[in-house]
Amino acid sequence: MNTTDQFEKDVIEGLSLPQKKISSKYFYDEIGDKIFQEIMQLDEYYLPKAELEILQNESEKVASYLPEKSFDMLELGAGDGSKTVHFLKQMVDLGKEFRYLPFDISEEVLSTNTRQIKCHMPSLPIQPVSGDYFKSLPRLDHTSPRVVMFMGSNIGNYKNENAIAFLRFLHQNMQPNDILLIGYDLRKNPKVILRAYNDSKGTTRRFNLNLLERINRELGGDIDVSAFDHYPYYDPIAGITYSFLVSLKPQSIKIRDRVFHLKKNELIHTEVSQKYSLDEMSGMMKQAGFTPIQHFMDSKEYYAVSLGIVGITD
Repeated sequence: MNTTDQFEKDVIEGLSLPQKKISSKYFYDEIGDKIFQEIMQLDEYYLPKAELEILQNESEKVASYLPEKSFDMLELGAGDGSKTVHFLKQMVDLGKEFRYLPFDISEEVLSTNTRQIKCHMPSLPIQPVSGDYFKSLPRLDHTSPRVVMFMGSNIGNYKNENAIAFLRFLHQNMQPNDILLIGYDLRKNPKVILRAYNDSKGTTRRFNLNLLERINRELGGDIDVSAFDHYPYYDPIAGITYSFLVSLKPQSIKIRDRVFHLKKNELIHTEVSQKYSLDEMSGMMKQAGFTPIQHFMDSKEYYAVSLGIVGITD
């Protein structure tokens, strides 16, 4: 099944549910990628700045845990490389020998990533891997030690039980003494979190609504995007941010030969973003088979990068 067919299948299945939903992975087409780059620059969206601060300030400490000899540095959901390039450069400057393998669903973003890395480190071996890492990671040769990076708070796109299942998937594709580096958003003042998903410029709103535009572009939909609004909310008890598309009126939308009816104020769920404490992340890592080694935080304690290792027990 090609990418468009899978997109169509998932959208039709999601809109057929009593609680309609569309997976957040479909945010990232060419236009969605560009809007997300705008989000990354927003003052309210603190996550990339906090992660970059950690990678810049703690790189020497991180490097001390990495393999002495050559290894593969795998980055899942690598994006355009704008943050990682600084970390990789510091690893090179510290004398680490490695091959960089960025994974991303968007080939265009991977091309940008490769150009960015090559511009700063022309001699660094790089092997981009496009597509779904659930399929591509198990097929990859594992002849060198691995350092697997899962940054950008992407783990937050899974609710707790699914996050543990994902960490187990990573563990199954790693070997003793392989290293996991995982970046995630910390629990904090709920107002700070909510502003990150409902910015004053309306950029996150455009990002969410672009999902409907993409359905129109790629699946022949007839959706009136102006008849929808963006609604996020944060549950501080569960530590989860939810994003929805809200139907502003009773309406019918057509995709191919299928028609879906929405009531006024009916919701389409598009994203979940889980926030964690350090103890919660340590517990999940242990359940998945990793031994947590170290936690690094930014100066505001908004964000963390945790390091775990395979095959060591307490």
